[in-house]
Amino acid sequence: MNVVSRILALLLVCQFALAQEVDDGDPLLNRPADRTYDLILASGYLKVGLYENFPPYSWQEEGEPRGIDVDIGRRIADGMGVEFRVHWITPDETLDDDLRNNVWKGHYLAKRRIADVMLRVPYDKKYAYMRDSTGEVINDQVVLFGPYQQEQWQIAFDADELEGVETLGIFQYHPIGVEIDTLPATYLTSAFGGRLRNQTRHFPNMAAAFQAMARGEVRAVMGMRAEIDHQLVLHRGNNFRPAINGFPGMGKQVWDVGMAVKHTHRQLGYAIEALVDQMVRSGDMAEIFENHGLRYSMPGFYQEILNTAATD
Repeated sequence: MNVVSRILALLLVCQFALAQEVDDGDPLLNRPADRTYDLILASGYLKVGLYENFPPYSWQEEGEPRGIDVDIGRRIADGMGVEFRVHWITPDETLDDDLRNNVWKGHYLAKRRIADVMLRVPYDKKYAYMRDSTGEVINDQVVLFGPYQQEQWQIAFDADELEGVETLGIFQYHPIGVEIDTLPATYLTSAFGGRLRNQTRHFPNMAAAFQAMARGEVRAVMGMRAEIDHQLVLHRGNNFRPAINGFPGMGKQVWDVGMAVKHTHRQLGYAIEALVDQMVRSGDMAEIFENHGLRYSMPGFYQEILNTAATD
């Protein structure tokens, strides 16, 4: 082996080593190298940040990851020619906290255990360029990109008990379930001068709210549309239906969902964005949702570009 060959071999070995997590003896404190696009390819795997216990987007079933975002993460990793690995995210108090703990800095208890890319991040320019009281950009350490779904708020109701939901005023007289500490919970307890507050019931998650509706404890449930659709699939034996009402005075009721990478990893973002773009335009993204029995809406970003309406 000549000198040049030896140098090249050494560089390849070093590159692979840099791409791996360094074991410092404490599994909570393992520090990954700054995993740039080239180092991710050299390592042979992509760590995708997904929220835990968040069906239908991402959860574990018998030790295996399941959900829409899991399927999307697998497609992205396959497109890059690397192994798909999940970095489970426990939600903190705010999205800012989740981005700091899982994308660009790491939690103080787990230091640099971060994801290469994080899914289910609002694709919102106002949020991306939001500034604090001193004028500094709050989210300057991350890049938000790759819108892949449009999400919205939705109500499902028990058609054996209600003819429909023409107006939210009916929930002055009929109980409605929401997940605790969510925007729907705040909205239903404060809107219309608090007239719906006494009929609003709080549950730990959407599954518990739908179980209560199946027992006749509430007449309707409000949450994100994909969560509602997922529960409608699980409760096919009941006469539960999606409502078609809006939410007066709520503010933003429809939003695009995208991804986030550390601001120094834009090359990785560009590579993933190209794969996601192809999935959205080809219909592969819609197919993933359909495979889970869910409705899919193309992000507003693509509706503007392609001059087409969202697919319901």
